[in-house]
Amino acid sequence: MKHAVSLSVKQREYAMAERILVIEDDAQIADLLRRGLIYEGYAVEVATDGESGLSAARDRPPDIVLLDLMLPGVDGLTVCRRLRAASNVPILILTAKEAVPDRVVGLDAGADDYLVKPFSFDELLARIRALLRRQQRTGTSDELHFADLTMNLGSREVRRGNRRIELTAREFELLALFMQNPRQVLTRDVLYDRIWGYDFGGESNIIEVYIRYLRAKLEEHGEPRLIQTVRGVGYALREE
Repeated sequence: MKHAVSLSVKQREYAMAERILVIEDDAQIADLLRRGLIYEGYAVEVATDGESGLSAARDRPPDIVLLDLMLPGVDGLTVCRRLRAASNVPILILTAKEAVPDRVVGLDAGADDYLVKPFSFDELLARIRALLRRQQRTGTSDELHFADLTMNLGSREVRRGNRRIELTAREFELLALFMQNPRQVLTRDVLYDRIWGYDFGGESNIIEVYIRYLRAKLEEHGEPRLIQTVRGVGYALREE
């Protein structure tokens, strides 16, 4: 029984860890990055081409992306532009191209930083920490707004228009995830992973229950629905 409790704690810590998406087609480099970053306490997903990398970023939004430029199919610059058009996720380019014009092109495509291979793993970790700190400062200092809905992450106050809405801690976390990813479809797997970790199986209706709780509070005075059901996929915060 003690072992089972210990495993649950580790799983919860993994679910709460910052998520890094590595888009790298070199299997050896990808594996080194995956193992090294997991050892440092990050949750890591690896995609080996541009198309699967874009799909992973859409379906399981990461906290930071490590992106190789020389990718099969959709190239790294195109991936970078598409990621930046869809969100403000920090993007760190990893590439063998060290010429200044190559770096300029990558940064102009929307990357936040650039690291030339071969690189020191310690330097990579330092740059990841710096980008995550920068993202946390910009992400938590301001209020979140969508339509007439306002959420203050510091005071944990939620309002719809002038009406204050009281939420439980779990309801607040769920709504914050939606407001940090407006108009994006969040799959059931993403919601389980980010909010509940691995405490509930895929057959549990816990997501539906909490969506119902949130809708009841957000729509208490007849306001238009903001949390939309995307049938067979998940949910999205968007106006009808």
